[in-house]
Amino acid sequence: MGEVRTLPELQGRTRVFEDRADAGRVLARWLEPEWKGAERGIVLAVPAGGVPVGLELARGLELPLDLIFVRKLHFPDNPEAGFGAVGEGGALLVDPEAARFLGEDVVRAVVLRERRALAERVRRLRGDRPPPRLAGRPVLITDDGLASGASMLVAVREARARGAERVEVAVPTASGEAARRVAAEADRVWVANLRSGPPFAVADAYRNWRDLSTEEVAALLRS
Repeated sequence: MGEVRTLPELQGRTRVFEDRADAGRVLARWLEPEWKGAERGIVLAVPAGGVPVGLELARGLELPLDLIFVRKLHFPDNPEAGFGAVGEGGALLVDPEAARFLGEDVVRAVVLRERRALAERVRRLRGDRPPPRLAGRPVLITDDGLASGASMLVAVREARARGAERVEVAVPTASGEAARRVAAEADRVWVANLRSGPPFAVADAYRNWRDLSTEEVAALLRS
């Protein structure tokens, strides 16, 4: 099990970052002693919200940036809530209690729908370019925050399956439960703003927050 590192001065607070880019710069300054210019290191951002964080993190650490694609499994009657996640390489995480409640047929239909949506996002943001080679490389995965941690767990498993030498996670904010859940499989988890819950919302760590479209993410990557 990996350790969870936090910034004590930000722990338990809300509205600590101006926006995702500001959060990425905070992470970069914090991780610089251990990650700046890491040999063969790479930052992998989870679209969409992880991209502006990842851009600033990669710039500050002088590392290449690429994407790792995962998608939440959304409850049919509540698109804001999830019961697991899928990854582009086939990794799947389903909450067993939710699966029993929903039933096998509903879960299967949701997984199929989200896999299709994920494939479309990959097509629009990566195109024909192959995924980055991770074998033997230290990998730093980032997103704009961890609520349940399910999506990040799938991302960690995807990176492991692709041969990453070491997998660490760096996020601006997370619930304590999600951070511990991810740390059970990552080598280390960096959380600038660790908060207790429930209730917990990633958005509460930001003074300016909005959802990002695929088009906006594509424009950020081109820049």
